[in-house]
Amino acid sequence: MRPLDEHRAAALALAHPLTPVEVGLDDAWGTVLADDVRTDGPLPRWDNSAMDGYAVRSADVATASADAPVVLRVVADLPAGSSSAPLLAAGTAARIMTGAPVPPGADAIVPVEVTDAGTTTVEIRAAAPVGAHVRRAGEDAVAGDLVVAAGTLLGAAHVSALASVSAATVRVHRRPRVAVVSTGDELVTPGSPLERGQIPDSNSWLLAAAVRDAGGTPVRIGPVGDDPAALRALLGDLDGTVDAIVTSGGVSVGAYDVVKAALRDDPGVEFVPVAVQPGKPQGLGRLPGGTPVFALPGNPVSSFASFEMFVRPALLRMRGLADVERPTVVAPAGEQWRTPPGRAQLMPVRWVRATGDAADPAARLDADAAAGPAARPAAGAVVVRATAGGSGSHLVTRLALAEGLAVIPADVDEVLVGDLLTVLKVTP
Repeated sequence: MRPLDEHRAAALALAHPLTPVEVGLDDAWGTVLADDVRTDGPLPRWDNSAMDGYAVRSADVATASADAPVVLRVVADLPAGSSSAPLLAAGTAARIMTGAPVPPGADAIVPVEVTDAGTTTVEIRAAAPVGAHVRRAGEDAVAGDLVVAAGTLLGAAHVSALASVSAATVRVHRRPRVAVVSTGDELVTPGSPLERGQIPDSNSWLLAAAVRDAGGTPVRIGPVGDDPAALRALLGDLDGTVDAIVTSGGVSVGAYDVVKAALRDDPGVEFVPVAVQPGKPQGLGRLPGGTPVFALPGNPVSSFASFEMFVRPALLRMRGLADVERPTVVAPAGEQWRTPPGRAQLMPVRWVRATGDAADPAARLDADAAAGPAARPAAGAVVVRATAGGSGSHLVTRLALAEGLAVIPADVDEVLVGDLLTVLKVTP
């Protein structure tokens, strides 16, 4: 069997950052910047007021106080956005709003709270040293400063920074379009009447949502029946029209394993057993047109865990991200369970309070289920299996309880209470 890390490396080797495209700022959020963005001038562009008040010459108000105010003649009114630049002579002031350019001759701002305005004059009741409440040009950045670096995942603050330097468009790596194909004659669309032997197609919805969560654009196709020729034709039509294809089901050793039958003669695709539980049967490679294909097992927990391990990192790399790993935490186990010999285990887990009844994790699990995830403590918590069935690959409804995925190394035969586990954080 192929080790888990080796198969992850093979999956990542299929992925490369997608060709950059030019997008407007409306479409930039959530994408990865392809080029450095630098300032073409100082920020702020000019000295401007940090307060609503009066622009003054500091020398004129050096002696001002509440008991001995200074009276200045008001010669201008400067709202934010004003292009007016009146020269302030000695003994004059300009009423100014926050953000408005400081007029020539002024070197300080007196806040409106320490003034008393007349019709054409203003009474200043406090001194203002040079530079008081003035935002200097270039205080934020000077020409040529790096604003946002290539490889940055653009959030709201980044988009704001790009707008502040007038970057109306930017080059970003586009989101990968990923075809999601679920296979199996037993699958029917959710909401359809079920006949004996049929089940709702949950995998295509699971994987499409996982693609979207990874920053891709899913193209959900399914369910597709167990006809190798039809599936081969479908994959041929998709090859070259999407950036990746993810299939679920039909990769094991059964008589109706349609994905394996459809692609077994394709030299660019391999099917291998991986030393992991769940998710032992896996397939991956490139179709003749160069499109990466990830063939995942069909049991829902297997599909979920396999996507997390092998597909999600590849999609993040396609988006241009250097860090493709989920955030992890190290947490103690709150209960004991066996692990499969010689295989890594991917155990869906959830957080619970570490209470004195460690001998009864099921009772503790029930108590925390009632409290809800928001009630779990930030410290002093342990992880337990998301469901008593553990990593059973068919337990799709119980998968909704999982808040993390504990990765148990292949050389561990049993998890004991208190063992420190590495947990992938798969929920916000």
